[in-house]
Amino acid sequence: MNAEYIAQMEHILDIYAEPADIKRPLINFDEAMKQLVSEVTPPVPMKPKHPQKQDYEYKREGMANIYLFFDRHNGWRKTKVTEFKKAADFAHCMKDLVDIHYPQAELIRVVMDNYNTHRAASLYKTFPAQEARRIMKKLEFHYTPKHASWLNMVEIEIGNMNQQCLDRRMGDRDFLIQELEAWESRRNQKNATIDWMFNVDAARKKLNRAYEKLTCQN
Repeated sequence: MNAEYIAQMEHILDIYAEPADIKRPLINFDEAMKQLVSEVTPPVPMKPKHPQKQDYEYKREGMANIYLFFDRHNGWRKTKVTEFKKAADFAHCMKDLVDIHYPQAELIRVVMDNYNTHRAASLYKTFPAQEARRIMKKLEFHYTPKHASWLNMVEIEIGNMNQQCLDRRMGDRDFLIQELEAWESRRNQKNATIDWMFNVDAARKKLNRAYEKLTCQN
């Protein structure tokens, strides 16, 4: 753990400690992959005292990428399924944030990792320069340190998504989208959120040795 890592970590933790601001919403963003799998033999339906039986054989139907937006302050999340996770896919996600999900915001702060498409350049590769600039003027990117995905709150929500929605075979993208929409609707209706307890003070106590090591190097 070096000085740059600690500086980026504390920056993210400071942002998390700020109160909710409807004019400057804070969105955690990341992607996950889902292997699409169809049944070779139809499952035997559940009967009284007998669970559903599923054959071990299956057929791979390709991969789907799932983008997930998460707003802890409002207990809101939104999924978007794409075939790839290329620059254009990221760019359209950011356009959705600005034009569809938070059109009234003055500035949308986005916390995400350092994946190579998570850059302003992706918007300029996808849209005309004027349009890319219009979108970027409403966005502010904040990056977690490398190899520190645990600092991105959306990772917790991805875990919930995997356990509550993606823990079974899904054979095509349409069914995947349908199930994800039902999952996010249930979670949003409950305003399900995350009680994030790890702040700068806690980090300095827990990572005391790393801080001391940096001090000794000076």
